[in-house]
Amino acid sequence: MIDEIPLQERSGRLVRAGFAESEVQVFLRDLESACAAPAAGARTFAADAARLGHICRRGRDLLERLPAKSKRNANEKTAGHALVHLLADAVWRFFRAYRIPIYDALTAGRTRALRLEELAWAGADLLPGILPSQAELAEESRNSQADKDGLEIHQGMFFGQLLSDREIGLHMCMAMLLPTAAARARLEEFQSSGKVDLGAVRLEAKGDAGYLYFHHPRYLNAEDDDTLSPQETACDLILMHPQLRMGVLRGEPVEHAKYKGRRIFSAGINLTRIYQGKQSYLFYLTRDMGLLNKMFRGLAATDRAGRLELRPEEPEQTLEKPWLAVVDGFAIGGGCQLLLVMDYVIAESGAYFNLPARKEGIIPGCANLRLPRFMGERMARQAIMFDKTFRVDDAEARTLVSEVHPRESLDAAVEACIANALGSGMVSAGGNRKAIRIQTEPLDTFRAYMATYAYEQAFCHLSEQLVHNLERHWNAKERKL
Repeated sequence: MIDEIPLQERSGRLVRAGFAESEVQVFLRDLESACAAPAAGARTFAADAARLGHICRRGRDLLERLPAKSKRNANEKTAGHALVHLLADAVWRFFRAYRIPIYDALTAGRTRALRLEELAWAGADLLPGILPSQAELAEESRNSQADKDGLEIHQGMFFGQLLSDREIGLHMCMAMLLPTAAARARLEEFQSSGKVDLGAVRLEAKGDAGYLYFHHPRYLNAEDDDTLSPQETACDLILMHPQLRMGVLRGEPVEHAKYKGRRIFSAGINLTRIYQGKQSYLFYLTRDMGLLNKMFRGLAATDRAGRLELRPEEPEQTLEKPWLAVVDGFAIGGGCQLLLVMDYVIAESGAYFNLPARKEGIIPGCANLRLPRFMGERMARQAIMFDKTFRVDDAEARTLVSEVHPRESLDAAVEACIANALGSGMVSAGGNRKAIRIQTEPLDTFRAYMATYAYEQAFCHLSEQLVHNLERHWNAKERKL
């Protein structure tokens, strides 16, 4: 952000782009006034929200008068950057001042457990102009990523501040551990048939284990907005199914000419969707606070009335099961992140995993939080910041991979692993997982990490560097959805 830059310099950056100086001065004075800390009792939440919403709309109007982002000259780029960051700073300060009344208004005094996407859309209704609506984001998604000025950055400021408050953040984390409505609706079907086809995911019960198969064959089982909801629904179904005692992740065979007919675990996030402006910022947060955290922590407990129980001072009361991942081919990016919440990993000989965050320009989920405890901080920095690839047959990869087998032996190895795990009765599985988390990743540590992640990822997702990286390392201009 650039909130410490003198007013005169801010003004010059906008005027040089062709805006009238008088208009710029009025806008900046109003913005500065909105950012000033109010005297006790001098202002109200409603008045400040209305004023900031008006200022944000004026700032957006200025941005729309500039050429498309990718077509701007140097002065226009500077002005656009300044406007985006000035508005983000004002919004950040507003949420810092009012995050408690905002969250309590949205959740009826925390009696309602809302998912992140529900908070985002309810927040847009409560704070028009400050938070983007679904309709506004749908309109912006018509642009390529290179031409987005970043309505979603305000969502990052919103969630970053909410998660920064311990009580609010913990309430949000637990709300995201509740089973989805889609999973509750399909549970009876899954229990009776043992199979559910969710499109991007195929789910099957085999004995006491539930198999979650990634099925996005055209994109090497990559993840995106279309796959996330089915994946979380499938995860919930395995956790809720009373006869299943373990979950298994594996990729389905893919269509790509190089791997046609072969199983592939995951190619990570769908970079083509990002480049074309079709991938949402909310994906990053809902994936890590929903799908991955459910695999890591299980489902949250509710009282007899079905309401969320939040007692952070007591041991976690989650419904959880151990998870096994089977890595065929590779686990890239988000695929590698999945391995960090698994209890056991079996890999195909010759497979590899990596976190190409440097080449993408985004933060690799919770890998920064979790990978160092598997590999040590030095090796984790190499993986995250210097694009180190780990071959599962090498010793250094064995900190993350439990067993390695030839492709033709994988099925037998998976069956043997499940039989061994379930043979002990699994009575202590949940208790042992909870006991390990006490020293590795308490819920409050996760909350604090996600506050930083929400803030930083918003700027990464909408950065020019991300677009440049995708063109340089991914040949993004030539790829099609």
